[in-house]
Amino acid sequence: MRKFSLYLVFLAIIAVLVACGDSDSTEEETSNQGEDNSEEVTDERWAEIQEAGELVVGTSGTLIGASYYDNNDELTGYDVEVLREIGNRLGLDVSFEIMGIDSMLPAVQNGRIDVAANDIEATDKRKEEFNFSEPYKYSYSTMAVRESDNSGIETLDDLEGKKAGGGATTIYSQIAEHFGAEVITYGNAPNEAYLSDVSNARTDVVINDYYLTKFGVAAFPDFDLHLHPTLKFHPTEQAVVIPKGADQLTEEINNALSEMREDGTLSELAIQFYEEDASIQPEGEIEVIEGLEL
Repeated sequence: MRKFSLYLVFLAIIAVLVACGDSDSTEEETSNQGEDNSEEVTDERWAEIQEAGELVVGTSGTLIGASYYDNNDELTGYDVEVLREIGNRLGLDVSFEIMGIDSMLPAVQNGRIDVAANDIEATDKRKEEFNFSEPYKYSYSTMAVRESDNSGIETLDDLEGKKAGGGATTIYSQIAEHFGAEVITYGNAPNEAYLSDVSNARTDVVINDYYLTKFGVAAFPDFDLHLHPTLKFHPTEQAVVIPKGADQLTEEINNALSEMREDGTLSELAIQFYEEDASIQPEGEIEVIEGLEL
């Protein structure tokens, strides 16, 4: 009888231990599920931005039409105002860090800035290292050349041996090098520096976005300079550069851009700064360059 009583006590102890074990396991599973749900809702960068109440954007301040200082020394431009509107719709203040294009992408990676917006093309190679928003601008590439002789360039193959002004890491410099041009690099220089060098034959060409080049050339009517009359190539999509893995931040920015597209804000801003609707794909035939690893 005593043995039977001890056996019952032993069973009771096991039952208590099992119950405790189930409880701990359940709590752990619940905790883990909570963590998983949290990760689905947000990411670390988005949580930090929400806590700070501010979105820090890298831009150059030197691209007429996209990111530049107006006559009142106020930073403005299509990219700048698009990001301000995104911030407004997300309930965030927006501040801008002025830097050269070659510094922008590393600054996104190391956390100095939250995102970058500077007419930056979303290429396949860049998408391996960064998240990108949906495009807010569609364009293509063209050239600023001397009006007197098109700088001796009638086809892309004529770039061989020419001097092309550009940033060290830009897509446009890669295109110039692809066709055999020598790239003359600049820091965070204004359009005038690039374009005056073409006019005075220190360089031969600046390859850049159609909209930016159009306004850059128009800003200096005394230069021997114009848009190349026949060359249209490399269709592009410009988007916000976002840290890799910041998926919730990407989703929030995309939601704001979608609203702006639907209610016409993107079109209005594009026409305001470019006199054309750069938020939609351009018409006409645009040459695709084969063999570029972008």
